[in-house]
Amino acid sequence: MTPVSPRQTIDSIYRSHSRRVLSTLIRLLGDFDRAEEALHDAFAAAARQWTEETIPANPYAWLVSAGRFRAIDHIRRRTRFDAARSDIADSLYPEGEAMETAEGPEIEDDMLRLIFTCCHPAIPAEARMAMALREVCRLTTEEIAHAFLIPAPTVAQRIVRAKNRIRAAHIPYEVPGKAELPERLAQVLRVVYLVFNEGYSASSGPAIVRADLASEAIRLGRLLLQLLPDPEVEGLLAIMLLQDSRRLARTDAAGELVLLADQDRSLWDRGQIREGLALSANAMSAADVGTYALQAAIAAEHARAATANDTDWRQIVMLYDLLLTASPSPVIELNRAVAVSMRDGPAAALAIVDGLLKEERMARYHLAHAAKADFLRRLERPDEARQAYETALSLCQQGPEQAFLRWRLAELGGKASR
Repeated sequence: MTPVSPRQTIDSIYRSHSRRVLSTLIRLLGDFDRAEEALHDAFAAAARQWTEETIPANPYAWLVSAGRFRAIDHIRRRTRFDAARSDIADSLYPEGEAMETAEGPEIEDDMLRLIFTCCHPAIPAEARMAMALREVCRLTTEEIAHAFLIPAPTVAQRIVRAKNRIRAAHIPYEVPGKAELPERLAQVLRVVYLVFNEGYSASSGPAIVRADLASEAIRLGRLLLQLLPDPEVEGLLAIMLLQDSRRLARTDAAGELVLLADQDRSLWDRGQIREGLALSANAMSAADVGTYALQAAIAAEHARAATANDTDWRQIVMLYDLLLTASPSPVIELNRAVAVSMRDGPAAALAIVDGLLKEERMARYHLAHAAKADFLRRLERPDEARQAYETALSLCQQGPEQAFLRWRLAELGGKASR
């Protein structure tokens, strides 16, 4: 077995810990940009100092401590000639104060504090999601732009405006009191779901799944349910558990995409399914059934089916009809079209997708073209299917999805190969 180098260990810790380290540094330092700088300084220090023998038992605590000390040092050097600001560093770390890096409820809440800060009502609505994806998921502006189908400079401007607003309005880095939670809940649930979706199906990169993000979103969902028992929180947690239950079956041994119909259902996590089904039933029994409850009910239909042929597509289409009434969305309509193709055949679904592709936003969405290509393939219209697959491939940024699209093209006699 090849030994793991300190550099590889640090890279792995960055992937698994950097979001938590950043969220804690934001709490301790009170400034996003200062915390970002401290995070980079901490990992740079780790790269210089850690060896196989000296990698700390608690790297999270080490990184938070290193980042904070370096931030204090920077502030002291920048302000040593400014008597009016000479106490800034001391206020960040008074003498004798213990570092708040031990595992426990306070630290576990830091990610949730960060989400609530990004979703504060004082921040412009269009900037909240971009800010959350940047700071919580650590996505690049290009990845966020691709997820929202908008230009990257627009995303960058929104993030800058959000940070400036947080600084100017002195927005507190905290989870609000119970009286404020209900009115803030919708935005926070949306962010947690976006975090999960990026983990469940990464917008770009070499892997379909980012298990760290999916697991973090589920943890945050559980924490939200403790803070505010609510049917929509139950619905969101149910969706995440039911979808994540399929994680091991979604790729083959080579890391390539396996469609839902072809998955080995013995690999599905039955514990997660049981928990998700119970939460879904609770959410659907509420007086007012919300959009997350409806999405959870759709996921529950897939989870209940022993085989792909047992899937109740009529029920799924009906649930999508209800979901579209409650929350009209072209992406939901696209998902409904896939269900319609299974209930009524690909011709009916193709008409829906052709209508959706007239919208500029959907015309840039690779999954819309991939769905159209699949319907055309099933209708035995290979030339049109090939063209749709090529368009989808040109827009896709995720490695396994690209490989799957190339394979479909090769299957149709196209030039691309897997």
